[in-house]
Amino acid sequence: MRLAGRVALVTGSSSGIGRGVALAFASEGADVVINHPTAAETAAAEEVAAAVRQAGRRALVVRADVSQEAEVERLVAAARDAFGHIDILVNNAGIAAPAAVHEMTTETWDRVLGVHLRGTFMMTRAVLGEMYARNSGRIINTASQLAYKGAAGFSAYTAAKGAIISFTRSTALEIGARNITVNCIAPGATLTPILDDVPADTLEAIRRAIPLGRIAEVADIVPAYVFLAGDDARHFQGQCLSPNGGDVFL
Repeated sequence: MRLAGRVALVTGSSSGIGRGVALAFASEGADVVINHPTAAETAAAEEVAAAVRQAGRRALVVRADVSQEAEVERLVAAARDAFGHIDILVNNAGIAAPAAVHEMTTETWDRVLGVHLRGTFMMTRAVLGEMYARNSGRIINTASQLAYKGAAGFSAYTAAKGAIISFTRSTALEIGARNITVNCIAPGATLTPILDDVPADTLEAIRRAIPLGRIAEVADIVPAYVFLAGDDARHFQGQCLSPNGGDVFL
């Protein structure tokens, strides 16, 4: 029960890594705010909430697009109304829209960076004032190992993830000596819905390039989030952990 009595808000938590993080936090004693962007994910988000409650913790489901300022404010307000405060923020919401640079529309570029980077900024800004006032908090941003190595056809995604790492470091410097940490996690390729449309031969090529010889399961990634959310990570600040099977050495 390393997170007993704490409140965690996890964006993009109706599926994939976010879902795994929400459930792991609940198993460690945290109440969880589960976020999803559209009505299509409502049922999945409610299933996560039901599992959190089955673990004996409180859960709140809030539909909000983190790239939209008004929806970010509504999401954070709903979390505070329900639980009083936010101890842990996980900026995990993300999308992928593969396209070569010369074929990518401005709308696609803006949408990908809006969800990943703008969303991370606005969510962080929305909780920091309260964390400053309470002199307590944990912020965990989701990057990607592709921020370090790049990926053809994913320039918007990798640009956003690289920027999230830099944003994490600069925010860590601003926080200073407060009892608040901000770090990020750069997972390697992981079996989540974001890979559902990737051709089998491409997935096999990805697998062969990983020294451990396999694409990660969500359960391989989640422990890094649990660690950074807890007291054991109190001396980690501005760092990026990368559970990637050896795909990238940091």
